[in-house]
Amino acid sequence: MDTTQLLKGVLDLAVLAVIRDADGYGYDVLRRLRAAGLADVGDASVYGTLRRLYSAGCLTSYVVPSEEGPHRKYYGITDAGRDQLTESTKTWTGFARTMDDLLTGEAVA
Repeated sequence: MDTTQLLKGVLDLAVLAVIRDADGYGYDVLRRLRAAGLADVGDASVYGTLRRLYSAGCLTSYVVPSEEGPHRKYYGITDAGRDQLTESTKTWTGFARTMDDLLTGEAVA
């Protein structure tokens, strides 16, 4: 199964989850998502998601000078972002439970 379409629906949730515990810059967020098992996530998708979540007030940002290259723009989660993460987690949990039940035959009447 191609997971790219699935990723489009949950990338906001995944990015918020990654940033929940530690701020991160774009490539760092991408690296953490891939390390968590989302190997197919694209860098353009992550950067676009960071910009969109920032514009929606779910993320804050600040610039940190880097000794290894250009300055890095770090993102952190806001209270609105934590609220969205909580609501989206509830939605995802219910959806995943329903799909599990369907796939295992437990939901079939």
